[in-house]
Order: sequence, then structure tokens, then C-alpha cells
Amino acid sequence: MWLIGKLILQKSRDISVTYVCIPRFPSFGEYPLCMASARVINVFDGSPADHAGLIVDDEILSMNGESLRDVIRYQILTDEPELDISIRRGGIDMDIYVQKQPGEPLGLEVHSAVFDQIRTCDNHCEFCFIYQLPKGMRKSLYLKDDDYRLSFLYGNFTTLTRFTEADLERVVEEGLSPLNVSIHATDSQVRNEMLRNRRGGPSLRWLDELLRHGIEVHGQVVVCPDVNDGLILEDTLCTIYERYLSLKSVCVVPLGVSKHSHEKRMRPHTQLEALQVLEIVEKWQDIIKRQIGRNIVHAADEYYLVAGRPIPDTSEYDNFDMYEDGVGIVRTFEREFTGEVDEPTNTAAGFFAWVDGAPPEGYRATRNPEPNLVFRTKRKSPIGILTGEYGAQTLEPLIKSLDSSDIRIIPVKNNFFGGNVAVAGLLVGEDIAQTLAKEPEGHRYLLPDVCLSQGKFLDGMEPSDLPRQVEIIATDGIALKKALGVGHE
Repeated sequence: MWLIGKLILQKSRDISVTYVCIPRFPSFGEYPLCMASARVINVFDGSPADHAGLIVDDEILSMNGESLRDVIRYQILTDEPELDISIRRGGIDMDIYVQKQPGEPLGLEVHSAVFDQIRTCDNHCEFCFIYQLPKGMRKSLYLKDDDYRLSFLYGNFTTLTRFTEADLERVVEEGLSPLNVSIHATDSQVRNEMLRNRRGGPSLRWLDELLRHGIEVHGQVVVCPDVNDGLILEDTLCTIYERYLSLKSVCVVPLGVSKHSHEKRMRPHTQLEALQVLEIVEKWQDIIKRQIGRNIVHAADEYYLVAGRPIPDTSEYDNFDMYEDGVGIVRTFEREFTGEVDEPTNTAAGFFAWVDGAPPEGYRATRNPEPNLVFRTKRKSPIGILTGEYGAQTLEPLIKSLDSSDIRIIPVKNNFFGGNVAVAGLLVGEDIAQTLAKEPEGHRYLLPDVCLSQGKFLDGMEPSDLPRQVEIIATDGIALKKALGVGHE
């Protein structure tokens, strides 16, 4: 649990990815008339696509007469045993016929998840972490989406302010479930104010419709002190109890504030405020559990750390549905580290991974590990575990239980983002380098891969730029214990 919350900073999975047509939509809810195509970036040897003669850089214009908007429709169509594929190669349009077994993979990789235009976010939330990024980072990190397709594919959160009747029809017809919805407040006026969008409150009607049609939905409430906490949070959870009880889960997460924020109202929680949020959450947990027999409302682990309260037991988290939003990360990591589970709960991919390196297939796909950047020193060398400040708090009792003087935790303070940013998923090369420069040579230094995307930190540095060699390992308890050599030859 080095990361403790890839989370939380309005885990702007209200985040975007760079795709084909960049201009904004001319009118809310309607796709623009742009030529959509999927560019082939890889053809697997011996696959049906290979035998049919498809090659890298082919542009797929349509399949069986249907234009392609996104990888969701692409996957549905490629399950067919016979495909008439219209492509453009070197400026020349041609048709290719493919015959294969039903459900057999076509054998292509395409350039992105969205072929037409990503549906950009027209909210202007004070708490959005995209607005809190420093200048000079790569452009893709500054893009915001509010696209239900990326919610389905990657777990991004959508506010539904750009959702339409046509979107609902498609979601229901194609079974695009689960979806993640940013709720924040159920009072229309408060939600309008928080999103800075007059469609904020009215757009929750789509949440009603999604639930009415049996779509699995995970909700999120980012709590901002003096904005939607206290009685407003009470009202939100009460409305969830009265109106949205069929939600699969609701995560209540604290506002993350970087030093680059320019919003005067936005500030971190105090310990007392964190305690008050936990009291409200636990009150409604009890009420809802008595009604339906399970918890659906959970507070992020960060709240317990800020409040100085013990993390709830594993039994309180059901299936860890909101793991990626910082709910149950501590207990999950403990289960992995202690051997209670044999497989990692989640293959963490980094805070901005869907921007630069996520597979088009989405989170259902097998994620490729970070590039092999492991440099090993002698096996018996002392070990330093690099992690964020929150991760250090949660790792301490686990490492202490090993009773080894050769293993230590090295918390890295996040000076790059500042504020209350303390998760491993937002560590950057500059801060890690400053920390490592004070550490002795010849030791083994372990670094979680969650802070890397395509082999780079968010500030553009690479592990090879660091002043000490590091071993990049997967961000789970099983991988950490193996790297430490505990219970292994």
C-alpha cells in the first residue's frame, strides 16, 4: 500500500486522453461530423487480420458497413465471423474481407479508445485537480473528459452533464456497465455551484435512469470543507438512501489541494473535519446496512489517516469495489502482504495512466507492466522502500512485523505538487531524486510502478535519471514481499 490512494484528488478520472478530433463539441450531447477512423498500430503474426493483409498504419473506416466511433463498438463488431472492413492505406480506400471463428480475436491493436472525438468536460469545478497542475507538463495531462465511454473503459468519473437520451439508449442496449458517476451533492443548487454548470443538478436525472435500467453505477462524493460537508453531506447521503439505494457503491473522498491551486475556498481538511465526515459516513452506513444488509457508502482510507482513526476491518469493504478511489487500499495491501490472498487485487497503473499509456480495451484488458527498469545490487544489501507519506504510515506496521534492521521505509515528500498531496501515485522524479541523493550508495531501493507511466514520472524524468539505482516493482503487497525476499530463496 505504498500508494494509499491513487485516489483521491478528485481522482480526476474526470481526466482525459489525447485522441483524434480536438475541437470541442459545437453543441452539448451531439457528436460532431468528423471522419472517425481507427489507426492500426500492430498486427499480430498469424492472426486473421494478418492473413487478410491488414498492416500497420491502415486506417479502419468501417466494419460491415458501420462507421466506428470507439473501441467499444469495434470489439462488438470484431466478434463477428465475417467482416467486410473498409480501410484507407496511403490515401487509397479499399475493402478487405476477413473470415474467422465467432469471437476469435481479429488480431489488431488500434491507436486509441475513441475514434471520433472525446467528449470534453464543460464543468469548471473548483476542486478539479487538472486546474491544480503546475505549468509546463505534457499537454495531455491538462485535458478533461466527461465521456461515459471512458467511464466504462477506464473507470473515469463522469458528471453526466453531457449525457443524452441517445447515450442512455446505447448504454442500455450494449450493457455498458459498470459506470462511475461523480455525485458530489444531490441538492441541485449546490451541485450547480460545485460544477459551475447550470446543468449540474438537472443531470442527476440520468443517474435515476441508469439505475432504473439496471446499469451498475459506482458513485463518488468529493468533500470540500465548508462547501459540501456537514449538513450538505448529510443531505446527500440521505438522498442516496431515499432515491439511489441501488447504487453499487459510493465513495466519500477528501479534497486534494496542490500548492498550485488558485481557488481561495479550496483547502485541506483539518483533523476535526475529517472526524466529522467519518461520523456522518458511519451513521449512514448503519442506516443503509439495516435496510439492505450491506455497506454501499465508504470513506476513503485517507480520511482515517487524517483523522487519526484506525482503518476499518476487511469485512467492512465487501468486494473492495472502490479500491482505485482509495477505499480499502490499506486492508487490501495487508491481505496481499500477509499472504491472505494469492493474487494481487489490482494492477495499479498510475494516476494519469489512462492519458498516456492505457490499452484501448480499457481496464478489462491485461495491462502491460512498466518497462523493465530493474537494476539489482547485492541480494543481502540493506533495503530502502520509497513511497509517499501516506504509504509510509501504512507500511510501517507491516515492515515492523518483519523484525529486520536491514529494511527501512523512505517517505518522499511531494514538493512538486505540495499542499496535502501525499500519495505514491503522484510522486515525481525530482522529489525522488532529492530524497535519494541523501541516501547511501550500494543499498537496494524499491520504487512502486504506480508513479510511472510508460517509463516516465509525471515531471518527465525517468528512473535512469535518479542519483541511485532503483528497482521498479508492482504496486501490491505480494510483489513487495517477494522483492524483500521474505519467505523466498
